[in-house]
Amino acid sequence: MPRDEHRLSFMDQTGLELMRATGRDQLIQCVWVYEHPIDMHGLERFHRNVAASYGNRLVERSPLPFGRPRWVRGDRSQVPIRVEARPRPRDELIDWADELASLPIDPEHGPCWRLVVQPLTDGSTAVSMFGSHVIADGVGAIRLVKDATEGRRRNPGYLSHGARPALRGIASDLHQAVRDVPETIRVLARASAFVYRSRREIARAVASKPVADVAPQPTVVVPAIAIFIDGDEWDRRAKHLGGNSYSLLAAFAAKLGERMGRQRATDGAVTLIIAINVRESDEDTRAIALTLAKASVEPANVTADLSDLRARVREARENAMRQPDPALELLALMPWLPDAGVKAVAELLFGYSEDLPVSCSNLGDLPPELSRIDGTQAEYVFIRAVDANVTQRDLERSRGQLVIVSGRINGKVSISVEAYEVGAPNSKARLRDLAHATLAEFQLTGAIE
Repeated sequence: MPRDEHRLSFMDQTGLELMRATGRDQLIQCVWVYEHPIDMHGLERFHRNVAASYGNRLVERSPLPFGRPRWVRGDRSQVPIRVEARPRPRDELIDWADELASLPIDPEHGPCWRLVVQPLTDGSTAVSMFGSHVIADGVGAIRLVKDATEGRRRNPGYLSHGARPALRGIASDLHQAVRDVPETIRVLARASAFVYRSRREIARAVASKPVADVAPQPTVVVPAIAIFIDGDEWDRRAKHLGGNSYSLLAAFAAKLGERMGRQRATDGAVTLIIAINVRESDEDTRAIALTLAKASVEPANVTADLSDLRARVREARENAMRQPDPALELLALMPWLPDAGVKAVAELLFGYSEDLPVSCSNLGDLPPELSRIDGTQAEYVFIRAVDANVTQRDLERSRGQLVIVSGRINGKVSISVEAYEVGAPNSKARLRDLAHATLAEFQLTGAIE
């Protein structure tokens, strides 16, 4: 690819367009807790390595309204490490992590990520790195952190922001738009057939929308927690129930979804949306390289036997890899859609329907380098998804949400939960209680932050 043709994939552009159309920022956040002194020189080296690699890229819009955006180098986009002066209690760890989401993050003008250090009153230190989902998904962020920890800097050869002459940009993007026309026509034909097949679901989604309200909407902090479980205990329980780590996480998600009322009214099943990594290699520069699998789970029996759920999850993953969700084909239309069209595609992709889906991402075994960003091993590490600028209207429209992200590192399984139940007394304390009760159903124990 010529060095000025680093265009976003259609999935990456979808993430950008959704952010623009909804005003809702989706962030990836990793949190480390060091119970020993942190090496600031090592952390500064890590920060420089991230900024010298994919961590310094930004998105530059096309001068054409239907043109494809490109990746560019954000030469002056990164801010220094922020070190908080006032120690905070350990039990405020998640509150602190939530508050960081209010700091400006901008994938177009920068900064697109930040690194913050927070001393805690028990003598430990928390570190958080967080950035826009438009720049990287979970696997992409893990790769970036691992590279920076190992001192590896990847230079994709992006031009600087604004370096491409305007006329050259217009000509190049117009040429690309013409090249995309045959694929766009094919997608339109498939999209028409898909919309026809899905017309009842689309009609239900439209009918369930609240009446438009032009008044400003207050934002809501969606309650979130982090759970840490001994990895050996987790594996023993999964094996005892006839499953594996993936099916036990799916079962936990289904039971927690049941407790939060995220069951289909028709049959009581919980719909899991499972993110599957499709990144082809370490040289794959896509920000969002995933496909989505859907599995319907009957939560009643998963605490006693995981064999059926294990088969369902495996089948859903295989089907998704073999034949991706037809709605994903609509992504090639993104350059041509107005905001209303972008939102409509989001509803089809993310299931704003009677399914009340539960998002479940298992990052699996995380590389040990992920825990060593200062050169020493952090005692606790977790990765989570964070939604910023979420309004009450958003949550009512989707009838709440439940997002679960899990990974294993340093002998611990971490499970991050972000959840909101419409009409319930939403709080971290309630969410912790629900998580404790759900773990108990599986005869598991865990520390919950």
